Amino acid sequence: MSCVPRWRPLAMDGALAVTVAAILTPTALVAPGAGALGLAAVLAGSLALVAWRRAPLVALPVTTVCMLLFSQYAAPGPSAAFPVLVSVFGAVRAGHRLLAALAGAVYLGVGLAADLSSAAPQDTQAITQSTTMLLGWFLAAGVSATVARHRHAYLEQVEQRAAEAERTREEAALRRAGEERLRIARELHDSLTHSISIIKVQAGVAIHLARKRGEEVPAALLTIQEAGGDAMRELRATLEVLRDAGDQPAASGLDRIGDLVERARSTGLPTTVTISGERHELPEEVDRAAYRIVQEALTNVSRHAGGAGAAVRIHYGAAELVVQVDDDGTGGPGAPPAPGVGLRGMRERVAVLGGRLRAEPRPEGGFTVRAELPLGEPS
Repeated sequence: MSCVPRWRPLAMDGALAVTVAAILTPTALVAPGAGALGLAAVLAGSLALVAWRRAPLVALPVTTVCMLLFSQYAAPGPSAAFPVLVSVFGAVRAGHRLLAALAGAVYLGVGLAADLSSAAPQDTQAITQSTTMLLGWFLAAGVSATVARHRHAYLEQVEQRAAEAERTREEAALRRAGEERLRIARELHDSLTHSISIIKVQAGVAIHLARKRGEEVPAALLTIQEAGGDAMRELRATLEVLRDAGDQPAASGLDRIGDLVERARSTGLPTTVTISGERHELPEEVDRAAYRIVQEALTNVSRHAGGAGAAVRIHYGAAELVVQVDDDGTGGPGAPPAPGVGLRGMRERVAVLGGRLRAEPRPEGGFTVRAELPLGEPS
């Protein structure tokens, strides 16, 4: 929300107070009996109008008492009722109708009694007419405030309904997106998993028969078997992402790092895990990104660093989470990594979170992936 709407009402109330004070002050200055007390009552009653919107129960008694004092000393006429009318309007709009009616009755009753006690008999009718006119003004202020209150409540209700409708639309969109992800996952599973499995199995059978007969296994057949295994791993990872429900962030967080490492070890990749720092709950995006980075890094080690071992290091800091995966393969400074989908995906995940990623050969051999993920909101 902008600061302009917050300050505009205060500026308007201040302008109103200055205007009322400018109207009533000349009367307080020229009235013979007003003196300093009458002028102070005018200024205090006018100043109280600054609070008529935010603190109507403060402005209401202050303006009522001050304007009654001013009326007793200066006899200013109906103009003295202006601050009280504004305060009554504010009190009724805030829902304090009984207190506003009481303040109006006190102001009119005390003013009428004081005027009648000091007036000549021939002035009684004029005083009664003036009081009746003021009563009409007070009633009009009360009715206007009631209308304003109902209008404000109606607008709030409309805003709440709009917010509810927007939330409902967002929930429906998320639900449709989830259903679409599941549909795509089912289609991929039904159309690709079976075919790739057949290719892999048939290639494995052909290799087994060739070796059983003592024949040399064709390189193309070995390539097909290896490619089939890679394709199955990639497809399973894709299906896992598609089926990962948005309301279950723990499904792919660092709490599953043990399972991930065990799967890597089961494929013949020696893997160690070191966790340092004080473990604490992570933002969903950081937790998910850290898991995916470790997963992709271990996949790359399995693919490109045959016979190597991997070391996973996770450090929980106060302001950031550091994830590092090192391998001791044959890579070196003279063999930079070929840019692929995996590294690009890691860089995109880290960039979204406003972090830093370093993926490069190690001077002592092998390869390192280091991601520094801030725990605050992304900039």
